[in-house]
Amino acid sequence: MKHVIALDVGGTGMKAALVAQDGTLLHVERRPTGREQGTDAVVAGILDFAAHLRDEGLRRYGTAASAAGVAVPGTIDEEHGIALFSANLGWRDLPLRQLLGERLSDHGEPLPVVLGHDVRTGAFAEGRIGAGRGADRFFFVALGTGIAGGYGIGGRIDAGAHGNAGEIGHIVIRPDGPPCGCGARGCLETLASAAAVTRAWAAASGDPEADAADCARAVEAGDERAQQVWADAIAALADGLIVVQSLLDPRTVILGGGLAEAGETLFTPLRAALQERITFQVPPTLVPAMLKDTAGCLGAGLLAWDLLSLEVTA
Repeated sequence: MKHVIALDVGGTGMKAALVAQDGTLLHVERRPTGREQGTDAVVAGILDFAAHLRDEGLRRYGTAASAAGVAVPGTIDEEHGIALFSANLGWRDLPLRQLLGERLSDHGEPLPVVLGHDVRTGAFAEGRIGAGRGADRFFFVALGTGIAGGYGIGGRIDAGAHGNAGEIGHIVIRPDGPPCGCGARGCLETLASAAAVTRAWAAASGDPEADAADCARAVEAGDERAQQVWADAIAALADGLIVVQSLLDPRTVILGGGLAEAGETLFTPLRAALQERITFQVPPTLVPAMLKDTAGCLGAGLLAWDLLSLEVTA
């Protein structure tokens, strides 16, 4: 069975898989990222996890992986395979592609490795085999602790001139709003991310342990305080999406991440809010992500298969 190794490295956890050429997940494992142990330990953990998956593939299929793909947060240099910076994981200018290639080498020959940005890699998978399949232009939005996106066009995800395309979470929606970690105020992710809803609902409910999922359940139960928190987040998200629609005109908008797990509690009022804001724009089809938390791993695997295809045709 031909396969590649795929890793999706998050701030708290890592997912790794063996992926077939058609995108089938042949084997999946999870481990903590271990960021509390420091950056060196995180990097060692990534390399060890990849090596474990290599050995698992050999044990299961009697053949070595053909390539590896890894998706990481922060800013990256895709061309040179360097993880430039991650605030959560602490690295700077980490030559991750080289390190993985050497760790997974076969008789001294480095394994082909491709490095991808976590959200853009998830967007790539959604476009290839998920909710964006068949859409010539789509915008993927991950509604998690923060908010980030990826613009899919012609079968690829546009990284922009400097690798920063898709950062919808840092569109300023309320100029006098809360301070954002990026240095601005009133960015979308300070108002409509799962973390933002969690903060607002904890304050409104008086329960410091309450989170965004609790808020969604309270909305469904008719709690007026929760409905106001939810309506504020929906309004901000709709304002952000209308900017995207004006600038990029995607045919489909795909929402993933923890907040999207609320289903129609999110989608029904969001569709209505978008419709209220439409002037000249053509409204997009608004759909939930299909691949859930496997998107990053699948995307990393698909990038690895594409890398092999490029090497064959080069």
